[in-house]
Amino acid sequence: MTTTTGTFSRTVLHIDPAVVAGEIEASIRDIVRHRLNRRGIVLGLSGGVDSSVVGALAARALGSDRVLGLMMPETDSSPDSTELAHALARSFEIATVVEDISATLAAAGCYRRRDEAIRSVVPAYGDGCLCKIVLPDVISRPGYPVYSIVVRTPSGEEWRMRLPLKAYLGIVAATNFKQRVRKMMEYYHADLHRYAVAGTANLLEHDQGFFVKHGDGAADLKPIAHLYKSQVYQLAEYLGVPEAIRRRRPTTDTYPLEQSQQEFFFGLTLEQTDLCLYATDHGVPPAAVADAVGLPPEHVERAFRLIESKRQAARYLHMPPVLMDAGCIA
Repeated sequence: MTTTTGTFSRTVLHIDPAVVAGEIEASIRDIVRHRLNRRGIVLGLSGGVDSSVVGALAARALGSDRVLGLMMPETDSSPDSTELAHALARSFEIATVVEDISATLAAAGCYRRRDEAIRSVVPAYGDGCLCKIVLPDVISRPGYPVYSIVVRTPSGEEWRMRLPLKAYLGIVAATNFKQRVRKMMEYYHADLHRYAVAGTANLLEHDQGFFVKHGDGAADLKPIAHLYKSQVYQLAEYLGVPEAIRRRRPTTDTYPLEQSQQEFFFGLTLEQTDLCLYATDHGVPPAAVADAVGLPPEHVERAFRLIESKRQAARYLHMPPVLMDAGCIA
């Protein structure tokens, strides 16, 4: 084990995937059958590596006939997401259902509310325009991270403008409908089949708050929430997850413009964030981490601070409902 006095390297994240897979599969069987008293598992299949690994583990643990994969595309989804999700389902013989949630989102005002918030900053935003929100480079440039909106017009022209807080909150609040509607669909099918809902968050997402409360953060069990993203990829290769999924760049698949998780939330590559998070939790100083992540020590220090800041913000997301003490009632 690497310590503060040893040499820090990427090998700290290496696992024995056969052992880890076996442990998770045994836990899935025990949790689903005995603790939750459910017949199987339902999960959303996004075409990404996390949901693919959870789907594969569930099929191996319970049998593919006890797993249901949901594809839930909407207006802004990439066609690749559904195509890759189908590829995973075929590989592990998982039954699937496609639920297009576009009409539900439109009825709730998701797209309208988002576009109104965007137009408060970019009045010309309209039909045919594409958008995403991005963070500045918060690692190499010190300063308070303020999101910007990137808009591409039908002619291909791109604009980038900093978002005032009200506009940013309006955009995020509206797009969060997507994760919450998807989770609603998952629980519908779970109730229909007496299945448990499996979450697909990895350790980075769970720890740093890269999820929507009562949306993709809701689940009955979270099989990979203790694994770094790098370890999820190791499992994916061992389990035989299709190469096209393993090679796909992690994306939010939430906005019309393609958006990486790095530019939207983490600020570093996922491997760099993995290593910095590990170092933070194991008392490894920034100077010892720098070579492994390919960054100057001062940038690693900023990464550590960003990790702690996100962890603080995530406390609200992890909190269960607050119950009132009897003494609080007059």
